[in-house]
Amino acid sequence: MGEAGPGIGSQWEQWGGAAGSRWRRSGRRRMALAMALLRRCLLLGPLGLRTAGGQHGDGCGHTLLTPQSGTLSSRNYPGTYPNHTTCRWRLRSPPGTFLLLTFGDVDLEPSERCASSSLLLTDPQAGISYGPYCRNTAPATPLLVTNSSTVTVLFNSTSHRSGRGLLLSYATTQHPDLVSCLVRGTHYTQEHISVYCPAGCKDIEGDIWGNPSQGYRDTSVLCKAAVHAGVIADEQGGQVTLAREKGITLYESAFANGLHSKRGSLSEKRLLFHKACADALDVAAFNASSWWHEVDALGQDRAWGPQRAALSTTGHSWAAEPGSGAAWLELDLGTRRNITGIITKGSSEQHDYYVKSYHVSSSRDGKNWRPYRGSNGQEDKLFEGNTDSHGEVSNAFIPPIVGRYVRVTPQSWHQRVAMKVALLGCQSARGRAPRPYAPGVPREVPVPTSHAPIPGVALDPEKAGSRLLLLLLIGGFVLLCSSLLVLAFLCRRKRKPAAELSCGIMKGHPKLDPSPVCSLQTLPPPGSTLASFPTAPVPGDLMSPDYAEPDLVQLSPGSQPAPSTFKPALDEGYALPLVLSHYDTPGRHHEYAEPLPPEPEYATPFTEPEPAAAGVPLAPSLRYHTPAPRPAEPPWGGPGGAARGDSPGLEATLSHVYHEAL
Repeated sequence: MGEAGPGIGSQWEQWGGAAGSRWRRSGRRRMALAMALLRRCLLLGPLGLRTAGGQHGDGCGHTLLTPQSGTLSSRNYPGTYPNHTTCRWRLRSPPGTFLLLTFGDVDLEPSERCASSSLLLTDPQAGISYGPYCRNTAPATPLLVTNSSTVTVLFNSTSHRSGRGLLLSYATTQHPDLVSCLVRGTHYTQEHISVYCPAGCKDIEGDIWGNPSQGYRDTSVLCKAAVHAGVIADEQGGQVTLAREKGITLYESAFANGLHSKRGSLSEKRLLFHKACADALDVAAFNASSWWHEVDALGQDRAWGPQRAALSTTGHSWAAEPGSGAAWLELDLGTRRNITGIITKGSSEQHDYYVKSYHVSSSRDGKNWRPYRGSNGQEDKLFEGNTDSHGEVSNAFIPPIVGRYVRVTPQSWHQRVAMKVALLGCQSARGRAPRPYAPGVPREVPVPTSHAPIPGVALDPEKAGSRLLLLLLIGGFVLLCSSLLVLAFLCRRKRKPAAELSCGIMKGHPKLDPSPVCSLQTLPPPGSTLASFPTAPVPGDLMSPDYAEPDLVQLSPGSQPAPSTFKPALDEGYALPLVLSHYDTPGRHHEYAEPLPPEPEYATPFTEPEPAAAGVPLAPSLRYHTPAPRPAEPPWGGPGGAARGDSPGLEATLSHVYHEAL
């Protein structure tokens, strides 16, 4: 037993030493693995970039890689790239998609087979390589379509004298209208444009002139102007639709979404970006953590209350109480909205107070608040605020906020927390985004697949629906009015023949207009009326030189009608109207008018009386009444007018009365 003890102890010692060494070796391996993972995390950056690939080397410049798109450049671009540097980018697209690359700029010092500086693209899965590229061996086309979801981009440089380096952007093949960050509005000729801008164009060199409300000069860098206008987020990129319209005289500068635009002069065209949801929202109420009560030099109290935070308010703004801790300003929209942007302003021109940066949070019930974290969703987004007390600064919410309450929490300010605020968005929280334009193709960027742009401007579906309803209502109203007019016309046509028939006595009589005279003519006058017409002078309208009216002939009972120089009697086929007076119709309605011969004529009796002897009176059988003599003409019957006998016995006899034809 005593001998066995030392043997067993030595075995335990040997086993313990081996186990300890194995433990130490495994610990070292775990430590090495942890360090490798740490180095990989440091190289790949945020979580959003690890899914898209990574970069490694000392020659890497501005780089932003996302699963859908990204941008990369060499160090110091667009300045001269440094000597003896290298950088490797690994690009990766989501499963089921391929990579599409656009060469914005490749300016590497030329050498034989690009030995001094080169750009090489490899597809490790398919074993295909593209390049090497340099200044004398540039890519054949600015757009490269690969058949792989993974591409490695390798850049290296040796000693050289010149060269800007490289700028490269990529996207998936789902966006064949991909453009470079260097494309400008002058590269297009069509009026309506739709392109896909990659992520990472915000920090690329390039100038923009104008602002979101006016539009931008067409010489502006297109994708950078889209970020400034709040159409896309630089962290994501996205589809951009815009119109090229007539240029304006002056483009005002503005600060929006972290970018400063310049003040520009007249241009031939300007760029107007389409934003479907950018209306100014009405704020039902303002609230704040505190507000400042100022006592001015005259001893008057001035309240910088939360209601002064409306952007349209004149005078001073809202200001927090000094030393009140974390200050915030709350806006209540009254109901849930889609909120796509915010505009901030300082106190006023008289007071130099403004907020330089702030956070935004939202709520649907006013109790549970969610901070806005932007497109990456990793940390609260810090918005860049104002740089003076009187200018307006815009920031976009991409993706938009859906809620009723919005709270602005200042993070840094100048002298005092003071600001005015306005919110942009849609009046309805369920508004759908408009259908994008068909992709347009820039003039200098060929695209493998043809996509013709659709002319016109994309419309908001809600506005389009309201316009369609308005057009339908207008069309229905016009149709109803037209139907009523046609119906009234037909009814009038039906009533008109009946009225005309009621005014005619016999067939063949000319029609008269409906009037009170017409209604009286339908009544038969008494028999003695025709014999009681006066022989007064004819009114002036009967003296027309064109027509002559027949006079009424008084007949005695039993006498035969004498021949007349006017229309035949009724039994000869002509219908005479029954009238109450011959003054009722002449002048207006010439029923029996005959044109006069060239020379005036007078009616003469058919039977001439025998000349009487001197001193013997004329027989009272007939007497002729003639109208008043015309000037320079003697009356009928002689110069002395002896024919106008006034014997009373002549009134009882039958007399034929003839008037001069008018």
